[in-house]
Amino acid sequence: MSRIAQNGAAYLHQELTEQVIGAALDVHTALGPGLLKSAYESCLAHEFTLRGIEFVRQVELPVQYKDHLVECGYRIDLLVADRVIVELESVDRLLPIHEAQLLTYLKLSGIRIGLLINFNVKHLRDGIKRRIV
Repeated sequence: MSRIAQNGAAYLHQELTEQVIGAALDVHTALGPGLLKSAYESCLAHEFTLRGIEFVRQVELPVQYKDHLVECGYRIDLLVADRVIVELESVDRLLPIHEAQLLTYLKLSGIRIGLLINFNVKHLRDGIKRRIV
C-alpha cells in the first residue's frame, strides 16, 4: 500500500470517530470508572442522541461459513452511521481478545473502522483503541 493510501486510511471517518470519542469523554467525565458496560452503553447512546449522531445499538452479526449461516448471537455494541463499529468494555485492562473481537466484527461486517473503548480507566484516553482494516 502506498504512503498516500496509508494516510488516507488513517483519516477514514476521522471526524465521525472524533465525535464518538468526544461523546464517550463526556460520559466518562460525568460517570467515571467502575460501572457496568451496559450503563456506559446506555449513557453513550443517549449522548449520541443528544448530539444528533446516527447510531444503532446491539446490531446482530451473523457468521457466514461457505453456504452455511451461523446464527451465533454476536452483536455489535454500537454501529455509528453505518460506518464505525464501537465496542465497549468496562474491565481492569483491555486484553488481546477484546481487540480480536473488534477486528473479527470489522471483518465479518465489511466495515473498515472500529473503536474499542474501555470505560474502566482513570483517564479515558488510556482506554481507547482505533482500528482500521
